[in-house]
Amino acid sequence: MNKATLVIMAAGIGSRFGGGIKQLEPVGPKGEIIMDYSIYDAMEAGFDKVVFVIRKDIDEDFRRIIGNRIEKKIKVEYVFQEVDDISGEYKEKFKGRTKPWGTGQAILCCKAVVKEPFLVINADDYYGKEAYIEAFNELTKNEEKTDKMNVSMVSFVLKNTLSENGGVTRGICKVDENQMLTEIVETSNIIKTATGAVVKKGENEKIIDVDAPVSMNMWGFMPEIFDVLENGFDEFLKTQEEGNLKGEYLLPTIIGDLLKENKVCVRVLKSCDKWFGVTYKEDKEFVVKEVKALIDKGLYPEK
Repeated sequence: MNKATLVIMAAGIGSRFGGGIKQLEPVGPKGEIIMDYSIYDAMEAGFDKVVFVIRKDIDEDFRRIIGNRIEKKIKVEYVFQEVDDISGEYKEKFKGRTKPWGTGQAILCCKAVVKEPFLVINADDYYGKEAYIEAFNELTKNEEKTDKMNVSMVSFVLKNTLSENGGVTRGICKVDENQMLTEIVETSNIIKTATGAVVKKGENEKIIDVDAPVSMNMWGFMPEIFDVLENGFDEFLKTQEEGNLKGEYLLPTIIGDLLKENKVCVRVLKSCDKWFGVTYKEDKEFVVKEVKALIDKGLYPEK
C-alpha cells in the first residue's frame, strides 16, 4: 500500500486572531475544528499518518481538544516548533524573539519522524476534498529519479482565498503550459476590494489579478527536502541582522529561491474547491456557515 503522511503546521501564535489559539476554535456543529475536516479528507484520500507541528505551551490544550481523539483513528506524531530551537551561536543574536521562525522551520522540525512522502498544510485552513486526492496521487506515483528535487503544490485561485476582514499574505504563482511552477512571490497585505484586489504598501496600492494561482502552503515533499531546509535555515540565520525579531524562513521564498537556482521541479496541481480559513476573529462566523453548507450538501457527516 502506498504510504503518505499529513503534516499540519499548528504552531502559529494567532496574533491577528486576538491572542487566542485560532487553530482550536470550534467551527462544526458538534464542536469540530477545521483540522477535523482536513484530517477526515486526508484519510479518505489515503494518508495514513498525521504529524502535528505545535508549540510546547499549547501541547496540553491541543491534545485535549483534538489530538487524543485523532489518535484513535490514525497514527499520530507530535513535533515542537520553538523559537530557541536554533544552534547556540545564534541564540544571543536573536534573544528577545518570541515568535517561531516560519513555515520552513516548521517542516524542518519533522525530520526525525517523517521518512515517507508528505503533504504540508496550515492548521487553520480548509482546502477541500479534491486537494487531498490530487496531492496523494501525486505523492505516491512512481517517478523516475532526476538530478532535481521533485515538489508538488496544490494551487487555489486568489479571489477564492481573500478575507473580508483584512489583508492576507499569499504566494503568487506563475505556471507554464506543462503546469510547472516558474516563479512564486510571497506577497503580503492583499486586500479585497469591490472590484477585485490590491496589494497595499503604506499609502500605495497596486492592482493584482484575482484569477492568479496562489500557494496556500499545501506542499507535497519527499524526505530529501529536510537536508535542503537544514542547510538553508543555517544560511538564513547567518544573513539576518542581529536583533531582528520578525524575519521568517518561509516555504514560498525557499521554493522560489530553489527555482531560480534550477534545483527543483514543482508540479502545480489545481483544486477547484473553495478554500476558506480563520485569519481574523471576524472570519469565524463565515467559516461556520461554510462548514454547515458542506454538511447540508452531504459532504460530511453531522458529527
